[in-house]
Amino acid sequence: MTTYTARPIEPGVLKELRDVDDAGRACVPFVEGEGGSPLRCCLRRSERGERIALVSYAPLRRWAAGAGVEPGAYDEQGPVFIHAESCAGVVGGGRYPFARPGVLREVRRYSGEGRILGGRLLDLPSTPDESLDAAFSEAFADPAVALVHVRAVEYGCFLYEVRRP
Repeated sequence: MTTYTARPIEPGVLKELRDVDDAGRACVPFVEGEGGSPLRCCLRRSERGERIALVSYAPLRRWAAGAGVEPGAYDEQGPVFIHAESCAGVVGGGRYPFARPGVLREVRRYSGEGRILGGRLLDLPSTPDESLDAAFSEAFADPAVALVHVRAVEYGCFLYEVRRP
């Protein structure tokens, strides 16, 4: 069985986002009042009292720049929570963050040219990791798929990326 890895936003990109986000706005940190915000730097939920920021992030644009391709109209940017300062990154936790039974997730497939090749809506069952494994296996069975984005349906937010193993 193939093992897939949820990828947080890369440290170098996080450093840039903590200065100016992908919409050109300055980062404005705040103290988390309640906790529970999905942090894309370490792929866990925030805790009350942590300093975090909500920034605009363009995941496909960032990937495409590194791949030397132009995503064209598929270039999207949206809000993501990150720690306001550098953090330890992913430490322990489940294989696929922000996955629990009864939650809807979208697994969106992209080609090596940065074009959407389709997607799949998942209503996560009592075994969310198995369901996500199956969705990733299905996606990467198509040789044209280079990466997938997992998104939260309720807000449409980017959660993390999975690349071809």
